[in-house]
Amino acid sequence: MPATEFSNSNGALVYDFAHSLRQSLPKFMMEYRFAADEVLTKVSILREEFLYLHKYNPIEHVSSRVKSPESILRKVVKRGINPDLASIRANITDIAGIRITCSFIKDTYKVLHTLTAQNDLKVLQIKDYIKHPKPNGYKSLHLILEIPVFLSEGPVPVIVEVQIRTIAQDFWASLEHKIFYKYEGDVPEHLVEELTDAANAAEKLDLQMQRLHTAVHGHDVNAESPTVGEPFDETLMEQVRALAMKSSSKEE
Repeated sequence: MPATEFSNSNGALVYDFAHSLRQSLPKFMMEYRFAADEVLTKVSILREEFLYLHKYNPIEHVSSRVKSPESILRKVVKRGINPDLASIRANITDIAGIRITCSFIKDTYKVLHTLTAQNDLKVLQIKDYIKHPKPNGYKSLHLILEIPVFLSEGPVPVIVEVQIRTIAQDFWASLEHKIFYKYEGDVPEHLVEELTDAANAAEKLDLQMQRLHTAVHGHDVNAESPTVGEPFDETLMEQVRALAMKSSSKEE
């Protein structure tokens, strides 16, 4: 095939791909936004339950983000992924991300176990960087979850990455990200050493705060029996008891 014909053919393929991507990408991105919203709703319900039943909320802050189309395509190019939506869906697991910040280390595991116990979530992967930190000192719990998003044509399984960490761990990770971004990954050795020292200091702070919390409460407040709500009117309760006794006698 002459070079001009190949060039024209190749250009047509690139055009067709770009056109197809523009047509299908909005729906693709919508699915990930909906999946992030689904997980956010679940976390919000957990927060309300913890607070209502135990008068204690282990979740300090929750945030979400969905990568931009350009960011996704940059990752596709960097990793050499086949540039079609099926391959992107299979190979990039952090398009939709949720970050949960907790007060204490114990709380991160409480949230982890409670969230992953929900039977409509499929747990694909759990990485415990708290017990096994990265070499640079990074600590967090990473979950890769698959959640069904119910659209008009039926459910679509969508992957969401969830990070659970303490306030101290989140502060350190935010600082580390800014430093690596500024130096484009080539961070001076003395800053790397200081980051490692800061990670150790953050760990000591977490452990000290946990000890203080335990000294005040003596145990895991979320393990307590649910608190009793406001008492009902005694006259009303007498009427309910009478009704229950009447119903019981009929059954006998």
